[in-house]
Amino acid sequence: MSKGNLTWVSDFVLMGLSRDPQVQAGLFVIFGVTYLLTLLGNGLIILLTWLDTRLHLPMYFFLGHLSVVDICYTSSGVPQMLVHFLQERKTISFARCGTQLFFSLALGGTEFLLLAAMAYDRYVAICNPLLYVAVMSPWRCIALASGCWLVGLANSAVETVVTMRLPTCGRRVLNHVACETLALVRLACTDITINQVVIVASSVVVLLVPCCLVSLSYTHIAAAILRIRSSQGRRKAFGTCASHLTVVSMSYGMALFTYLQPRSAASAEQDKLVVLFYAVLTPALNPIIYSLRNGDVRAALGRLRPRARRETGRAVWAQAGLPAPSACESARLRVCVGMCA
Repeated sequence: MSKGNLTWVSDFVLMGLSRDPQVQAGLFVIFGVTYLLTLLGNGLIILLTWLDTRLHLPMYFFLGHLSVVDICYTSSGVPQMLVHFLQERKTISFARCGTQLFFSLALGGTEFLLLAAMAYDRYVAICNPLLYVAVMSPWRCIALASGCWLVGLANSAVETVVTMRLPTCGRRVLNHVACETLALVRLACTDITINQVVIVASSVVVLLVPCCLVSLSYTHIAAAILRIRSSQGRRKAFGTCASHLTVVSMSYGMALFTYLQPRSAASAEQDKLVVLFYAVLTPALNPIIYSLRNGDVRAALGRLRPRARRETGRAVWAQAGLPAPSACESARLRVCVGMCA
């Protein structure tokens, strides 16, 4: 095709999940509630890891970053989906499409890399406990987290540029719920060899390499746990990894299932499900998994409630223009109230 016939469009039309108004109304409610739960759950994880000094450990430092990624990742696509559920014509401008693609790729890649960093943290904690404090120093944790963010952003920048430069020759209908690499590549009316190379390289950097590192870490962790003689010690060691291993299995499992099987005619519908899994389901499940299967997080949540009550009490006294009572005065007041009752 001659260069003069290559054209780019100013916006795209998203086909979405369904054209039935009733189905779209139901999806709006489901996705809206899930999005609010995602913000609440991950926001609570961030608050706990920031306020509770007992959680100022490398594992929860990375967990806080993972929660930030989940909030940003789901916010990069779900609000637009909610708006489109209420609209008959689902359009997105070229600039917004490129922006959405960049952030979804950056945050998705960063999440895979953070999971690998968390696996390394668990490896050091279980296999080299005496060196844990020295190896996982604050500066090492900051360097690992910064590296995850930088690699994720750089990888996304390259993939976004080579994807958005593709001419579509007037074709603007995306069979998807959001701007996604493979959906955009399918619209191209020129050679996509460079894009295929970049997609494979990107998958190796943010998916295959981290997955291998996680597998290697947990191989050593499993061997170390099996060498522990007491069953109680083995349960305790495995308990420190259970929540992370659950999230890793869920995230890497879906990605490997998607990218290792051959492409087919139904791959467009499959791509929609994959995007919904990572943008809607995973960010909502992560805080639930880490809170239900992690005793430290549950304990921190229990300590947060009395603290919140104390802060509320201080606010009430301040609003009344009175100094807040001390701990002893508060205790005497509770005793008096109990006697009067």
